[in-house]
Amino acid sequence: MARRIDVTGAGGVRLAAWEFGDPPKGEPAALLPEQRVADGTRAGDPGIGPGDHDRSPGVLLLHGLMGRASHWASTARWLSERHRAIALDQRGHGQSGKPPQAAFTREAYVEDAEAALEQLGLAPAVLIGHAMGALTAWQLAARRPDLVCGLVICDMRASALGAASQREWADWFKSWPLPFATLADVRKWFGEDDPWVERPNPARGEFYAEVMHESPDGWRPVFEPDQMLRSRETWVYDAHWEELAQVRCPTLVVRGLDGELGRAEAQEMVRVLPRGQYAEVADAGHLVHYDQPEAWRTAIEPFLDAVLAP
Repeated sequence: MARRIDVTGAGGVRLAAWEFGDPPKGEPAALLPEQRVADGTRAGDPGIGPGDHDRSPGVLLLHGLMGRASHWASTARWLSERHRAIALDQRGHGQSGKPPQAAFTREAYVEDAEAALEQLGLAPAVLIGHAMGALTAWQLAARRPDLVCGLVICDMRASALGAASQREWADWFKSWPLPFATLADVRKWFGEDDPWVERPNPARGEFYAEVMHESPDGWRPVFEPDQMLRSRETWVYDAHWEELAQVRCPTLVVRGLDGELGRAEAQEMVRVLPRGQYAEVADAGHLVHYDQPEAWRTAIEPFLDAVLAP
């Protein structure tokens, strides 16, 4: 069962946070839709707030560009056996707000995550981020160390990617054969026919099927590609090593052997981090947690057990 909690992000953007498992015994349950108000608390109830730290740290999961909270469902469910684990649909993604005038800057994404931690009463929390979500996580950890007690960085580079990378992404979006006639067509194109696919990858097809919705003329993404490109251009031209070095909490850098983060760069990130650790997942590409959920759990669970120990 998934429970939704509304959070108010930077600039008043409405964000959808999701709890994919029952809260640990003694923890407050997330709110049902009819119980939500703007700040995520139950009407007429004191709710949970940033001062409520009488429980073990919570976990906030942040998806990557084009992702959505549901991509974390399997991770959130096993985490929820012992901890309060919440996945956030970031601005422009999933069921969160997509106002055309909204800011899609690094600052806005970081402020959204900060607002989620405070309004959900999760802090001090472990942040688990994939790709863009990982960058948001370490930028927040550097900025607000009081809110973050641990960090998992999944397949995100600290180096600048450059203008050529942004052009490649713009061309890739244009190559999508929209609208897709069926979800089966979505799965086949992203899992087999996409020129970016080196070999058939059913998990990749399923990943993108989750970010499509049915429109009058067929299946289209739940996000606006232009907003994704605007989001991406705010980080691809810059390196992020300095912010990484400012992260003081224990941090695990995880890469898939066939992912976008190379081993040498990942190990340099671990060296730069004051309390960095390293893990890698075999037979996984960029979508590590989605490609190999059991191996992903094996890679991160010992780290989380140590950080989240009572």
